[in-house]
Amino acid sequence: MYTPFILLFAVSTALADAPESDPVAPARGPWFVSSSVFMLGNFLPEPPRFVQLNAGYRLNENNALIIEAITWSYPAPLGIPYGPDWGDPKHNFPGHARDIGVGLAFQHFWWKGAYTTGHVTPFRQTYFDQEGERIQAGFQLFCVLRAGYHFSLWKDRLFIEPSVAITSWPVNTKLPPEFAAQESQWRSFFVGEPGLHFGFNF
Repeated sequence: MYTPFILLFAVSTALADAPESDPVAPARGPWFVSSSVFMLGNFLPEPPRFVQLNAGYRLNENNALIIEAITWSYPAPLGIPYGPDWGDPKHNFPGHARDIGVGLAFQHFWWKGAYTTGHVTPFRQTYFDQEGERIQAGFQLFCVLRAGYHFSLWKDRLFIEPSVAITSWPVNTKLPPEFAAQESQWRSFFVGEPGLHFGFNF
């Protein structure tokens, strides 16, 4: 089931050692911090309580390593595809899941600002009932393959990175039975997740 995702991730990583040509414009320094514009969703009536903070180091003009600290909550299985079922409350959990984790990402620039990034984040998942009481905790390994474009702003001091991603969670453990019943109806990957990161170069 995960073969296409794993293959794309492996190809992205392997080709990162290809000869450098026409890289993205050099930034001010090797270090940068970034986050996601989707934190604005925390102002919605039912916020995801999403927080992300990234610290990155550019190994050279084409490659970077990024540490990502992320926490968020969600009320329904992540594998519901776009369409009539996406966002339909009838598919919600009898409560919500809360994730917190620190992951690692590898970013490679192929041509100018065009890049791919592979992310792997282990999450501790805590499950809550509809009254907000903790039920139990589990583990999720969350993987992302992202493709996007890096736009430099203000003399390379700032940047934004719109992107689209394939996400997958090949390990997802200790779901409460009612949560597992909803989760089992859907695939354990999602195609077409949008992204919009912004950051600051040191």
